[in-house]
Amino acid sequence: MMICHCMSISDHEIRAAVDWMRASDPETIITPGKIYRALGKRADCGGCLPLFLDTMRKCDSLEVPMNLRGLRRASAQERRNEGRSAGYRISERGSAQ
Repeated sequence: MMICHCMSISDHEIRAAVDWMRASDPETIITPGKIYRALGKRADCGGCLPLFLDTMRKCDSLEVPMNLRGLRRASAQERRNEGRSAGYRISERGSAQ
């Protein structure tokens, strides 16, 4: 089935690109942009993106690798300090007087 008429991308090409990316790097996060680049194309009007995403999600090899799951659940403190130790800001250390 034709998914993107602007760039002539079929559902078969999307599934093949996802399978190829997963086989070449099992830990990669697969995005629509990566699929377009793998096919040597780019998004044009964007009208196909809902169908494009549905086609991606139906691929068995799309799922996120186990070691990368749950990264969003990092504590709010880690996100706010970007992994830095407490007191890295001068304002948090107190005055130096």
